[in-house]
Amino acid sequence: MIKEIIFTILWSFSPFGEAKVGIPYGIHQDLNIYFVFIIALAANILVFPFMMFFLDNINKNLLKWRPYKKAAIWVARRAKIGSGDKIKKHGFWGLIIFVMIPLPGTGVYAGSIATYLFKIERKKAFLANVIGITISSVIIWFASCYSVDLVS
Repeated sequence: MIKEIIFTILWSFSPFGEAKVGIPYGIHQDLNIYFVFIIALAANILVFPFMMFFLDNINKNLLKWRPYKKAAIWVARRAKIGSGDKIKKHGFWGLIIFVMIPLPGTGVYAGSIATYLFKIERKKAFLANVIGITISSVIIWFASCYSVDLVS
């Protein structure tokens, strides 16, 4: 049980899944569905402050390394293309919408990068990310709970 909890948290914190993977994983491992929701959401929310610290402090030093710089520019372009219009047009609400869409390439990691690139006020961006990921997590949570009921 501890292993499943740890993997649920790790999937929810991971850029390869976020809560979009952590929630279904935890539920399908027969963990308490409410506990899964809380730990997956909390882990996913923690991504924002870690990403802001990384982008503000570590990113600047890594940009001196050519392979990292090339990859960072590619990620920045994707973030601007994927989120730019929504965020520029709708601001706070655009960021919420972008983060809440439960699809790959959206979520707190992309929302954090967009916050950094578009120089959005951190408190507003954090709130938008929390609201967006909460809505996304609720969607994924309901879908996962429903799929367990269909299988059982």
